[in-house]
Amino acid sequence: MRDRARLWPQAHPIALDAGLALAVLAVILGNMFIGPHTERYDASVPDILLAVLGSAALLLRRRRPLGVLAFTGAVTVVYVLTATGEGRAPVAATVVVALFSASTRTDRTTTFRLGLATCLLLPAIAMLFGARPWYSAENIALFAWSGMAAAAGEATRNRRAYVAAVEERAERAERTREEEAKRRVAEERMRIARELHDVVAHHIALVNVQAGVAAHVMDSRPDQAKQALAHVREASRSALDELRATVGLLRQSGDPAAPMEPAPGLGVLDQLVDGFRRAGLPVEVVEEDTGTLPASVDLTAYRVIQESLTNVHKHAGPGARARIGIARGDAALEVTVTDRGGSPQPPGTAGGGHGLIGMRERVAALGGTCEAGPCAQGGFRVHARLPLTVPGRPAAPRGDGRIPA
Repeated sequence: MRDRARLWPQAHPIALDAGLALAVLAVILGNMFIGPHTERYDASVPDILLAVLGSAALLLRRRRPLGVLAFTGAVTVVYVLTATGEGRAPVAATVVVALFSASTRTDRTTTFRLGLATCLLLPAIAMLFGARPWYSAENIALFAWSGMAAAAGEATRNRRAYVAAVEERAERAERTREEEAKRRVAEERMRIARELHDVVAHHIALVNVQAGVAAHVMDSRPDQAKQALAHVREASRSALDELRATVGLLRQSGDPAAPMEPAPGLGVLDQLVDGFRRAGLPVEVVEEDTGTLPASVDLTAYRVIQESLTNVHKHAGPGARARIGIARGDAALEVTVTDRGGSPQPPGTAGGGHGLIGMRERVAALGGTCEAGPCAQGGFRVHARLPLTVPGRPAAPRGDGRIPA
C-alpha cells in the first residue's frame, strides 16, 4: 500500500498537477472571501479571473516550467498594479509554485538566476507601484516566499539526482554481479570440462588399446590376454576413482572440503609413465631436480604430459616412442614431450582436438605459453613454459621436497 501511494504521483502526473492547481486556487479564493480583510476588500471579477488564470497555468508546469513561471509572474504583476483596498489576495502563490517547479527542472545556475530575478523584481514592483506601503508584510512575505521556493526547488532537484545516482549505481552493481557470476560459471565449466577430458581421454585410450590387444591374442596367447585385461581393469578403476572425486566435489553444497588424496603432480609421474609403457609405448624421461613446485604448476605440468602421451599413444601409430624433458629454470618450468618413429600423422589432426586446446588454456591460466606442432624431422612436439611465480604467491624454493604420491 505504501509503495502504491508513493508511485501514484509518477503514474498520474496530470491528475497531480490538476489537484495542485485547484488547491492553489482554493487558497487564493479563500483569502479573498474568508480572510481577515474580507469586510474591507471587495473582490472584483478581474481579481478572480487573474487568480483562475494563474492557477490554470500550473497545469503546464512540467512541460513548460519557464513559460509558466513567466506567465504567473506577469499575472502577479498585473494583480499588484490593479488591486486596491487594504486586503490582498495571494495571487503570488502561483508564481511561488511555478518558481519551485522551474527550479526542480533546471540546473543550479538557472535556478539561481530565476530565484534572484523573482525575489528582486516582484517585491520591487509591489513596493514601487502597489497600493500598500513598501514596508508592508505582504511585500516582505513575497520576497521571503520567492527565495524559499527557489531554495526548496534546488534541494528537491539535488535529492532526486542523488536518488537517481544511487539507483543507477545499484543497477550497475547488479549487472556487474550477474556478469561476474556468468563469467565464473563459464570458467568453472571450462575447468570441469578440462579435468574430465584429461581423466577420461587418458584412461579410455589405455583401456581401448589393452582391450584390442586382449581381443587379438585371446586365442593364441591367453596369458598375454589376461595381462592386458588386468591393465584394462586397473585403468578403468583409476578412471572411476578420479571421476568419483571430481563428481564428489561438484555435489558438495557448502565449501568444498580438501580432497582425501593429493592432486596428481610430477610426484606420480612414474605411475603415469608405467601405464603407457605397459600399453606398449616406450617412454624416456629426462628430468632435472625440480624441487618444490607450486601446486597449480605441478598439476598443470602433469596434465600437459598426460595429454601429450595420450595423443602420442592414439595418433603416432605403431612403433612410436616418446621422450619427456623436464627442466626448472630461475623463473619457469620447461616441459617438453616429443614422439619419434611412428607413422606420419594424418593431415589436419594437429591442434584440432579438445586436448591441445585444454593444454593451452591450462598453461595460459598460469601466464605461461604452450606450443604444439609437428617437428621438422617428423613426429610431434609439445613444449610448455610454466612461470613459477603464481599471481599472489612467491616462487617456490628449490629443494629435494616433492609432492608425495
